[in-house]
Amino acid sequence: MMKIIDGGVTAAEGFQAAGLAAGIKKGNTKDMALIYSEKPCVAAGTFTTNVVKAAPVKWDQHIVYDTPTAQAIVCNSGVANACTGEEGYGYCKETAKIAAESLQIPEDSVLVASTGVIGKQLPMDLLGAGVKNLVPLLSHTREAGKLAAQSIMTTDTVSKEVAVTMEIGGKTVTLGGMCKGSGMIHPNMCTMLAFLTTDVAISKKLLQKALSIVVKDTYNMVSVDGDTSTNDTVLLLANGAAGNAEITEENKDYQTFLDALLYVNTCLAKKIAGDGEGATALFEVKVVGAESKEQAVTLSKSIITSNLTKAAIFGHDANWGRILCAMGYSGAQFDPEKVDLYFESKAGKLQIIKDGVATDYSEEEATKILSEKEVTAIADVKMGEATATAWGCDLTYDYVKINADYRS
Repeated sequence: MMKIIDGGVTAAEGFQAAGLAAGIKKGNTKDMALIYSEKPCVAAGTFTTNVVKAAPVKWDQHIVYDTPTAQAIVCNSGVANACTGEEGYGYCKETAKIAAESLQIPEDSVLVASTGVIGKQLPMDLLGAGVKNLVPLLSHTREAGKLAAQSIMTTDTVSKEVAVTMEIGGKTVTLGGMCKGSGMIHPNMCTMLAFLTTDVAISKKLLQKALSIVVKDTYNMVSVDGDTSTNDTVLLLANGAAGNAEITEENKDYQTFLDALLYVNTCLAKKIAGDGEGATALFEVKVVGAESKEQAVTLSKSIITSNLTKAAIFGHDANWGRILCAMGYSGAQFDPEKVDLYFESKAGKLQIIKDGVATDYSEEEATKILSEKEVTAIADVKMGEATATAWGCDLTYDYVKINADYRS
């Protein structure tokens, strides 16, 4: 039985974290975090699909794919270390070297991540000093996890954490995570960093398989603004400290862990969508009755990325024509004269379209439903049993304001 607990990256046994202001960002804002496992971990990762990959993405791909274990993650916000050439990659290596020396672990067991402005070189003096100052602050406390989560934020308005426990092989296993992401967020991994820690004992191969499966239905179903970032990274470390028999095959224990991993990453993905730049509402789209998963994914993503639909959600306007329009240009084939559409929130549920035609619904009731902080549109295409859910947010004046002068 999975249990939700108050926690983040320090919830699992043997993990410590720290966060501080290293001076990379203006105004003494927290901008560096460190996660450390007392034991070497097997590591899994998924990375941006953007052809332009930031230096830390390339470094982490090397660590995840080519080395047996990892033990630490260093993350900075403020500068993305993207489009920085050989110099930028060299800074990743240098950061890992300083962390390795300070923690007395191998250099190739240090993962690095960056988020912020593209094109600027990292201020290595500040970064190096930051790493050295983080190490003595490492702690397994709840507060340390919170500080780390706050230290990776850019335009995020809130830090994002979640943790759960489950029973595997008679042992209590914990899985916790934190993420950041607010703008430049679009399916296939966004400006989005997520760091997950667990004390489960599991093979590297199955850890990677589980993460790759889960990412498809969570982060890759989120869109804030249609821009796919250069830095997206999800890292998952497992140190085996729970003492369960190592999971080496896709059995009941693997399924229990997979379910928990799906829950944690769904929570984090929704937190990112709901905290989209300038957003006032989390917008969820469920497509049901599809003939295939692929069709359901295509339709739900098309609705979630429609700027006209997002603007209507901001205005609490049941402008259902924009949703049908977005479905129509998605590339997926369906019969518009069979579509049923509903809006749902804490304020109630209302059918807006039946068989492709508007129902005699109350605009007042629709506005009430669309005025909540979390709003769902459900589209039934009546072709089969497949479903998909995507998450986004409304499009507001503030999104433009935030991004018009992001670098200043």
